[in-house]
Amino acid sequence: MISENDNIKTNSLAAWILAARPKTLTGAMVPVMIGAAWAWKIGGGENFRIVPAILCILFAFLMQIDSNFINDYFDCVKGNDDHTTRLGPKRACSEGWITLPAMRIGLVFTSLLACLVGLPLIFFGGWKMILVGVVCVVFAFLYTTYFSYLGLGDLLVLVFFGIVPVVFTTYVILPDHSQALCLKVIMSGVICGLVIDTLLVVNNYRDRDNDKRDGKITLIVRIGKEEAEKLYTALGLMSYLQMACVLFLGEKQDTLFVIFLCFIFAPYGILHYKTAMLMKKIKKGKELNLILAHTARNMLLYGIATTIAIVSS
Repeated sequence: MISENDNIKTNSLAAWILAARPKTLTGAMVPVMIGAAWAWKIGGGENFRIVPAILCILFAFLMQIDSNFINDYFDCVKGNDDHTTRLGPKRACSEGWITLPAMRIGLVFTSLLACLVGLPLIFFGGWKMILVGVVCVVFAFLYTTYFSYLGLGDLLVLVFFGIVPVVFTTYVILPDHSQALCLKVIMSGVICGLVIDTLLVVNNYRDRDNDKRDGKITLIVRIGKEEAEKLYTALGLMSYLQMACVLFLGEKQDTLFVIFLCFIFAPYGILHYKTAMLMKKIKKGKELNLILAHTARNMLLYGIATTIAIVSS
């Protein structure tokens, strides 16, 4: 396994792998899993189209990597990734692992590759999928360069890691697109976005002092440390709203199914609460990177539990 503590050669494959931030791909995968689960549940196995499902997950992965490259490049250019004060994981450009000209080529390449991978979705979802793809790429740039400085990053996570991927994954997989535009799918997208926002919350919680210094007024800078700790705990527990969504908008509402839902969601809820208490104990510093890793793990458990719950409902 490649480590940021290794001797990384400039513009090497190892440098690009670290710049892609593989651990963040959980956030891209979970909403697609949930959207695919709803498509399976609503349309049945005979109407589940595997090709658009694969294209959606590839597009999501590429857009996540693209966003990471964009963030790496522009934060380095703006001087926000000063390696002497940075608390988060090391960044490729600021560490000199990847040169700025190479990163410019890299982010353009991943943007174009994501568009190329997503383009065939027009055969499954119509020409409107081009607009969806363009909006995703544009906002990947606007997040780092503009919206994150206004404290709107959490809103973008809600939209682009919740509503958009859940709803449109369901939309392109189902032959009857109108079936995806229903309350249970949209609500699942909202809840998914709120849960995934825990990753951004802990990231901004760790960086709150540096962000304030750099004029990056994130939501956490606005509300303060104590409220941020409460927000992190609350957002994770939103997963139980997902359970309620599956229960009351699904087909099964019997006691045994309620017990089943509680059982499969329990590991995520327990681990999230423990992670929240650990974050509150650590408070500040590089040790909070451990909370990032735990949060990514927890989100994967949430995605698995939600997928099982939807398919079984």
